[in-house]
Amino acid sequence: MDEAEKLARNGRQQMEGALAAVNRVILGKDREVRLALACLLARGHLLIEDIPGVGKTTLAHALARVLGLSYQRIQFTSDLLPADIVGVSIYDRDTQRFNFHKGPVFAQLVLADEVNRATPKAQSALLEAMEEHQVTADGTTYPLPKPFFVVATQNPSYQIGTFQLPESQLDRFFMRVELGYPAAALERELLMGRDRRELLPNLEAALPLGQLLALQDAVTWIRTSDALLDYVQQIVAFTRAATRIAVGLSPRAAIAIVRAAQSWALLHGRPGVLPEDVQAVLPAVIGHRLRARDETSNFSSSAIGRWVIDNVPVP
Repeated sequence: MDEAEKLARNGRQQMEGALAAVNRVILGKDREVRLALACLLARGHLLIEDIPGVGKTTLAHALARVLGLSYQRIQFTSDLLPADIVGVSIYDRDTQRFNFHKGPVFAQLVLADEVNRATPKAQSALLEAMEEHQVTADGTTYPLPKPFFVVATQNPSYQIGTFQLPESQLDRFFMRVELGYPAAALERELLMGRDRRELLPNLEAALPLGQLLALQDAVTWIRTSDALLDYVQQIVAFTRAATRIAVGLSPRAAIAIVRAAQSWALLHGRPGVLPEDVQAVLPAVIGHRLRARDETSNFSSSAIGRWVIDNVPVP
């Protein structure tokens, strides 16, 4: 057994416990939870877009509890300021100097709740943190903890009081998922049982922090063949040439596809990436990065990924 096979087998065993624990709180969303874990392993950030009340915030809190991560929740509102996110310098008269007081972004898992209810100025306070894993204030740079994982929730743009996220902000999110309504049988279980948030204090960390960081390092060990990379490049080239799409995928998006597929393979105990791994993560990775050229069409971001898969053959 080579190193990649060992890492894949161990990674699957270690993450299955975390997956099972989260699924006891978030019912019937195994695929979405797996995508969230794959996003974390790839050192990305997650955007969850859906209507209020389907469990977006509960999922973020459950991930923090199960993975043993420090957790902060930021409620985005129209009057939120950048300093409310990154922190502020306060003058100390005793020492006659300004002391920087860190904001809630200095946590391992940061929940940006209803991120599109804040103004673009407040939204932009997350850009450096998400891209560089650091915060600069008053000319001083402060590193953020490891791992650093932003989970942002977003209400549909047609709802009152929302500000559309610009492309530069959307591109910082590694994946975008939707939870959707639960199946009827699971919704009945929700109605008859306890509030799912009451279960959160009972969740315990499923693996030590050192193992989680090691699994993040192990993602790049998952093999990608030349044929697999050809497939990814064909997908990227197709989006750039397609007349239905306004702007094709960037090189950063192409890298995200590969890393997401490696993380998905690791979660399933495979030492190498298969085309099926690429197809499993593709809608979540590219859906928010692409938009239809015709703004009036019904070509939604959630449908774009499936359309690309259907139109790009596997080599």
